[in-house]
Amino acid sequence: MKRTTVFLDEALLRRARDTARREGKSFAAVVREAVAAYVSGTRLRPRRLPSVVGKYRSEFTDTSERVDELLWKDPHD
Repeated sequence: MKRTTVFLDEALLRRARDTARREGKSFAAVVREAVAAYVSGTRLRPRRLPSVVGKYRSEFTDTSERVDELLWKDPHD
């Protein structure tokens, strides 16, 4: 192994140290695992929205506010 230096902002450094402590690992081990995951392409990727999102339009702009009213009313009214 080779020694190297990385620069992290305070918040990221604190989170990485907390992760190491929580998992019972050294800080260096956490950094190595994170870099290995990043370069191998196995890092967490942001979830994509379902393909139906945005496909349908409605003239109603308050649907999310009226969700209970719309979903739970008697269909025979």
